[in-house]
Parts: sequence; C-alpha cells; structure tokens
Amino acid sequence: MSKPILKNADQLALMRRAGELLARVFADLDGFIRAGVTTLQINDRAEAFIVDTLKARPASKGQYGFPYALNTSVDQVVCHGMPNKDEVLQEGSIINVDITLEQGGYIADSSKMYCIGAISDDARRLVDTTYQALWKGIEQVKPGATLGDVGHAIQQFAEAAGYSVVREYCGHGIGTQMHEAPQVLHYGQRGMGMRLQPGMVFTIEPMINQGARGTRTLKDGWTVITRDGGLSAQWEHTVAVTDQGYEVLTLRAEEAER
Repeated sequence: MSKPILKNADQLALMRRAGELLARVFADLDGFIRAGVTTLQINDRAEAFIVDTLKARPASKGQYGFPYALNTSVDQVVCHGMPNKDEVLQEGSIINVDITLEQGGYIADSSKMYCIGAISDDARRLVDTTYQALWKGIEQVKPGATLGDVGHAIQQFAEAAGYSVVREYCGHGIGTQMHEAPQVLHYGQRGMGMRLQPGMVFTIEPMINQGARGTRTLKDGWTVITRDGGLSAQWEHTVAVTDQGYEVLTLRAEEAER
C-alpha cells in the first residue's frame, strides 16, 4: 500500500486557500444552475470564474485527457458526466457538479448536488441521504481511526436507508497531484485499512444508487451510469486529518454551522 503524503502547516494553508476558492465557485453557480441551462454552460461559467475571477486553474481540464473544467452527472449518471451543449437541464432532474481547482500548486476537489426545480420525494430522499452519508464518513476522521471506519459508516447508513454504495470508484489522497495515496473506499469494516494520522488529506465522495450498485461506462469512455437506470447521487469534500480530528477544506458557506 502506497504511503500518504503528509502535509505540513504551510502546505495545509495552501490547500485550505484552494478549498476556500473552490467553495466560491459553487456559490457562484448556486444562482445559475436551473432548468433550461445546458451542462456546457455550467462548465463554461465555472471555468471563466476560476480563471478570470479567482486567478486559479481548473485542475480537471486536461487530466487524463479530460477536455472540460468539471463533471456534470445528471439523474442516472453516477460520475464523470461530460458537459454537453445539447444537454439541457429539465425540471425534476438532479445533477452532481464535480469541480477541482488548483492554486499555489495545491488542488482542492469537491462536488455538490443540485435539484432542478421541484423534484420527486424519492429523488429528494436520495440526495439528502447521500449528503448525510458523506458526513457520517467525515465524522469518523481522526488520528488513530482507520479508512475502514470511514467506509463502514457510509455503507451502514446508506444501506440502512435502502440504497446501495457504488464500489468501482472511491475517494483519494490529494495535494500537488489530484490523485495521491490512499484510496478511500465508501464501504468497509471498522478497524480495517490504513490508520489515519495528522497531515493526511483526502477526498470522501460517496456515490449512492437508488437501486443496485452496478454501473457501466458509456462509449465516450468517461460517463458512468447505473446499470438499472435508477437515480444516483454523490457529494464530495476534501478533508484533512488534524491533531484533534478533521478539517473540511472545501466547506461551503451554507455548511458553516457544521
């Protein structure tokens, strides 16, 4: 198992700054994402805000050949949805917007669900449960805990609500590179896996399906959808392990009370 790259106080300060800037991107999108907007328009607005206003870099663009600044995953899309000028958001849909931002050499990574107009009770319950599952995982983070503790908390909460946890994709260490050690699974057993220590920074980003956990990738090589056509939701934060517990580096203004 690869060793995590521990961050010192100066490096954490740079990561905290990147996370604060990323939270501003979502705040800018909050009033923009609505029915009638295309997923490519979301991409273009976010990229312009990151580059022109924040003087930062959209870290996803060009990563592994990905051509866009963010991912837009609508309804049955689990992750890695590609912005498209012909994909118009419809009333009743749910969309995950996943954005990475680099400034000062360090990267922040976060995603948020948006509900387009009035959505069904079933869709709302999935979105809300997935958000709660994310926080169940985050709340396990402290020195001496294990990655299995994080995954177990997420899995137990999601499955108790009748949902399934996608297993093909996971969270990851992050720093100067978007993907560092360790891998952060969203399922697992308490006490198992890597033990957490101060200075570790990683993402927690559970993908929760309404139906079965099976997925498949479309011919574009990126877009991952549920095999059974059910809805999928995801939320993500970048989290640092501190001496006392955890710090969410990408915390948004509406989450400040946490």
